[in-house]
Amino acid sequence: MATTAQGQRVLAPKAPARKGPSPARRAAETPLSILETVGGMLLLFGKATVACVTPPFSWTDEFIEEAWLIVKRCFIPVVISTTFFGLGAPGLQGGNITYLFGTIDRLGAFFVMASVREFAPWINGMVVAGVGGTAIAADLGARKVREELDALATLGLDPVREIVAPRFLALGITTALMNLVAIVFGILGGYLATLVFQDTLAGYLSTFTSNFTMPDLLGSVVKTSLFGFIIAICACYMGMNVRGGPEGVGRAVNTAVVIAFAGIWVFNFVFTTTMLAAFPETGNLH
Repeated sequence: MATTAQGQRVLAPKAPARKGPSPARRAAETPLSILETVGGMLLLFGKATVACVTPPFSWTDEFIEEAWLIVKRCFIPVVISTTFFGLGAPGLQGGNITYLFGTIDRLGAFFVMASVREFAPWINGMVVAGVGGTAIAADLGARKVREELDALATLGLDPVREIVAPRFLALGITTALMNLVAIVFGILGGYLATLVFQDTLAGYLSTFTSNFTMPDLLGSVVKTSLFGFIIAICACYMGMNVRGGPEGVGRAVNTAVVIAFAGIWVFNFVFTTTMLAAFPETGNLH
């Protein structure tokens, strides 16, 4: 509001509204932001690995607590998801194909590839990322907003050793253990599918055990353990780099889950391809 010489009040011109960065600038900054995120995650992965294997091991109590929380939150979703997915997609669909050829008992051999090698680890990783990963990202994001991480650094404590290391190790170990549960209930879903086609448990287990190999089991466990490490790094990095207050915590959680999902899909493809090349006998069903 301004005043003229005659004492009349007139409206002052509005200041021009600030414009955000141009589309060209945003397009140029996006690759740099992606590279910065990937580099930060790799750096955090290295620091967390060193913190897990070097003393002092001040994170042991929190590791046990975090591992129990992950199991408690993820056990039921993993059981339900793998059972009904095993019954539906590979079970009934694969059973339809084998039934047409009169070899429904071959469904057990199919489940070595379907459950042990692929869908049980994949579903397990998705559930752990969606349940455990989001909880960790939200927890660390809230601590970042409340400046608790800065307080740890002020006290001379390493946030990576005290906060990241127990969650990193807990996700890596519990995801592998949960994978064993996922495999069992995935196989159970396959057996329920054989009942739909009126086959016997003996036939299903006979073809399953004759095709099941140790590289299949060890590869599945190692793969899901690495899934857990990927989820942990994504969740911890995004949670520790929250910007924008409480609203930024929500954005960080969503971003962490998306990156974890993408990382699992890419790593699953690379790992499975490498394993089949290293152990070609696992690709043969008999």
